[in-house]
Amino acid sequence: MEFYPLSNLYLQRPIWFLISLVFLLLLLNGRVVLSDPNYLIGLGSYDITGPAADVNMMGYADTEQIASGIHFRLRARSFIVAQPQGNRVVFVNLDACMASQLVTIKVIERLKARYGDLYTEKNVAISGIHTHAGPGGYLQYVVYIVTSLGFVRQSFDALVDGIEKCIIQAHENLQPGSIFVNKGEILDAGVNRSPSAYLNNPAEERSKYKYDVDKEMTLLKFVDAKWGPVGSFNWFATHGTSMSRTNSLISGDNKGAAARFMEDWFRHSGIGNLYSDEGVADGIPRRVSNIIPDLHDNHHMLLELAASFQSPSGRPATKILSVARRVRGALRQADKPGFVSAFCQSNCGDVSPNVLGAFCTDTGLPCDFNHSTCGGKNELCYGRGPGYPDEFESTRIIGERQLKKAVDLFNTASEKLNGMIDHRHSFVDFSQLEVTLPKQGGGSDVVKTCPAAMGFAFAAGTTDGPGAFDFKQGDDEGNAFWRLVRNLIKTPGKEQVDCQHPKPILLDTGEMKKPYDWAPSILPIQILRVGQLVILSVPGEFTTMAGRRLRDAVKTVLMSGGNKKFNSNVHVVIAGLTNTYSQYVTTIEEYEMQRYEGASTLFGPHTLSAYIQEFKKLAAALISGQSVEPGPQPPDLLDKQISLVTPVVMDATPPGVHFGDCSSDVHLNSTFKRGDKVTVVFWSACPRNDLMTEGTFSLVEILQGKDSWFPAYDDDDFCLRFKWSRPSKLSTRSHATMEWRIPQSANPGVYRMRHFGAAKSLFGSIRHFTGSSSAFVVT
Repeated sequence: MEFYPLSNLYLQRPIWFLISLVFLLLLLNGRVVLSDPNYLIGLGSYDITGPAADVNMMGYADTEQIASGIHFRLRARSFIVAQPQGNRVVFVNLDACMASQLVTIKVIERLKARYGDLYTEKNVAISGIHTHAGPGGYLQYVVYIVTSLGFVRQSFDALVDGIEKCIIQAHENLQPGSIFVNKGEILDAGVNRSPSAYLNNPAEERSKYKYDVDKEMTLLKFVDAKWGPVGSFNWFATHGTSMSRTNSLISGDNKGAAARFMEDWFRHSGIGNLYSDEGVADGIPRRVSNIIPDLHDNHHMLLELAASFQSPSGRPATKILSVARRVRGALRQADKPGFVSAFCQSNCGDVSPNVLGAFCTDTGLPCDFNHSTCGGKNELCYGRGPGYPDEFESTRIIGERQLKKAVDLFNTASEKLNGMIDHRHSFVDFSQLEVTLPKQGGGSDVVKTCPAAMGFAFAAGTTDGPGAFDFKQGDDEGNAFWRLVRNLIKTPGKEQVDCQHPKPILLDTGEMKKPYDWAPSILPIQILRVGQLVILSVPGEFTTMAGRRLRDAVKTVLMSGGNKKFNSNVHVVIAGLTNTYSQYVTTIEEYEMQRYEGASTLFGPHTLSAYIQEFKKLAAALISGQSVEPGPQPPDLLDKQISLVTPVVMDATPPGVHFGDCSSDVHLNSTFKRGDKVTVVFWSACPRNDLMTEGTFSLVEILQGKDSWFPAYDDDDFCLRFKWSRPSKLSTRSHATMEWRIPQSANPGVYRMRHFGAAKSLFGSIRHFTGSSSAFVVT
């Protein structure tokens, strides 16, 4: 939508000029909708950050990747679309590695207790963005929580609570509105990390596509009939691995960053231009509202003013204070819904954000094409992001590339979703599912899937996060030593070996049941429909070609027989890592290559065919209006979970030191420029004592006038990092380091840094505290 200068208006009719002016002003404020609302829409968002210390991160399965601070906070974002007196669907996007079956079960239980049968497993989808920088320990199967030392209750509770609350928000925000859909390509945010496997797909099939990864983003724009645009959700395939396995700060990676950037872009630019000076500096939207005035231009006066605010002693505080001082809480209009933007995951199985390619760390040369090794070793082969060697910069760039396309699609979206809201859901046991495959020349064969198992190449990892020892991708034989080690755990039988062929089995997880199930077998599959948009909720990571085959198969069913319920512009998207997690899904040709993705395809070579068969059944039921069998219920293993994570015993400081005192402060009369890094260290306590949900551990404040401090940056900001450390694992003393990289958009003035925390006494009581640095000048 474009707006024209008021100077071009014909001014000879004052009354029409005034009417036009009022209309334009309302339109610019997003309060007028040019189309009639046809749905009830509601969006919600809530903090799911979880424990920022002592917990293994989920994704790389690296026991040494333990959380020790926050890059930026994680959120659950949801939308609800309903027809008045009709069907409704709920979609939740998590800044988490993946959805968890146990989390989904408990969320549905809570929703049923609150709303009855309004929200059930049939119409609620919970999807993860696949960041590898979030706390682990929230899945229920053994193989996914081994590195986190078992189940982590704090991680689990943060997710369940946050998902429930964001759905409640969306439910309470339901108002008449419209939804628009748009599509566009992003050419530079993902590359195929297993190209040798992709090339094993039929040449005729590959020739139908321009790229070896999906470049298309599909975006929904939500427009409230009263308030105008209130949110956007999009689906685009690229891994959440811009942050490496050496990172220890909680982060939403590139998709979480893109979501933050877009929400802030809208708050400060509305429906204006992404590239205006007002809304964006260096590609990242400014975080500080323009209501903060520039202070005095006289540098000497600023220094004198800063010198009057020296670091005070740490003092008791309340958690409410940390919430009240948050930036977005200060800028939020109380009566207007907050803008919610989600960057959702799709068929990202073989798609890496490390777009420069994979190189050997010892020679700098490209890695071996077929095995991603360097001199036969996988440990030396790493993918490089566009900000190499700075992974934070790579995360920003890939996030910004998704942001720019999303804003463009948002601003130009014109195709309105119309029609039915519907859904189909079924639980399917994938461990021994019969699959009917058509034969060339007619007839069919019946094959079966297998109990879950992981191949030798699984342990090799990927170019985003290589494994260890002598494993390598593309291994379809295994070796004698690791077979011996495997057999000490569980020796697979001949039937399982034959079923999984050509995958050599490293871990026969589907048949390992002690102390409880190691891997899932019963998986949820789900279709959500909103008008001409169809969302396929898949509980795993489909590769590029596997996703294409599934989408095409479902679309063929939807369009079959001259079906009038869908027209030619039906949009079919895959929502990956949804409702539970069962690793990868490749094509049978990619499976034969036994790269990492094929070795991680749990249910054997016919896994994709099984998905296509079962989704076609759901699609047929959707267009015919028939119900589907619910299928066998998955297990609830909460009561069997084991946790070996050591609890916090107590926190302490040296004699004469208070929690919140500065251990290392800025120097007196310090002046910093935009682009500089400001570092302050506080005496602190373990972040697990209070997760500061919807609060903040770190805050940058700007001085207004002579004695009023205003929040400027907090835990949600890309430029502010909270790092927590202790001198030794068993020490009761700890430090919180605040690192603020002053953005180019920062206003000049006097600033200070704040830390909020909670300390645990030997007797178990929790005491909140806060500390402040000395003030300093930013020019």
